Amino acid sequence: MSQTDKPENEKKGTAMIKVEHLVKRYGGAAFALDDVSFEIGEGEIVGLLGPNGAGKSTAMNILTGYLSTTSGKAEIGGVDILENPIEAKKMIGYLPEQPPVYPDMTVTEYLRFVYELKGCKFPREQYLADVMAAVKITDVKERLIRNLSKGYRQRVGIAQALIGDPKVIIFDEPTVGLDPKQILEIRNLIRNLGRTHTVILSTHILAEVQSVCERIVIINHGRIIANERAEDLARVIEDNTHFRYAVVGDKNAVIDGLKGVQGVASVTPMNEREGDAFRYLVEGKRGVDVRRGVFRVCAERGWPILSLGAVGDDLESIFIRLVDRSDKEIDRK
Repeated sequence: MSQTDKPENEKKGTAMIKVEHLVKRYGGAAFALDDVSFEIGEGEIVGLLGPNGAGKSTAMNILTGYLSTTSGKAEIGGVDILENPIEAKKMIGYLPEQPPVYPDMTVTEYLRFVYELKGCKFPREQYLADVMAAVKITDVKERLIRNLSKGYRQRVGIAQALIGDPKVIIFDEPTVGLDPKQILEIRNLIRNLGRTHTVILSTHILAEVQSVCERIVIINHGRIIANERAEDLARVIEDNTHFRYAVVGDKNAVIDGLKGVQGVASVTPMNEREGDAFRYLVEGKRGVDVRRGVFRVCAERGWPILSLGAVGDDLESIFIRLVDRSDKEIDRK
């Protein structure tokens, strides 16, 4: 999908984040970002994905005002981040991969410091108490940050991002190094924040994006290669469709029978058994759903199908195939 073709949810509501033809060069002819455009609506949770060196960190650093652009523009709530950075940054809460905390301060001391740094006007003590309650750190508010677990330090980092009631929250690898219980807690917290904030989540953990994000933007070689709602991402893969079947019957006869189904490109025995059934990988030609034909042949010949599953429709497979396709396109240029 081209960058000008916007998903349906980008066309609705107010664009809280708007990026237009963003270009960033790091010396010479090397592009970190190459004509990147996208919008994120108010109240969306969007995952920003890409392999190492793809340009996603550069995009986040521009959106948070840490980095200038070579050309193009980025707006937060209608405010250009380069022309009016102070006003734009008031609308952003940012949690980098390493939370910017001071280990020799208590949680309360640190959050008071951030409150003053951001020039907040809310009643301080009640406001900070509400923020701490929201991220569930009230029980450790008088402890030194250095003595907190990584999960609690991450929550303190989220709390500092929330101070000032920003409209946009940006998370960079928020669950790296956490245990499974802490990861689930942070993910639930991000989902809750999405009810009242626009959230960008940059992570290498694909399961995290799948469980939290409503839309996914994938960057590779400085360009957007996908920008879709999570449930629609599979449709951008213009590739053969693969299914895994477990069929009861003579192996050679089943292979020959399935190869005769209209639209089937190949049938590969997997040398695996499921009870008295053999498993087969059936590849359909591009744009052809072969499941009805396979079912019909098996029913006609008395071959019970014990199981059927699509292969390659998980986010990890889609991500790898999209990046591989993008790499090949670059190599051909």
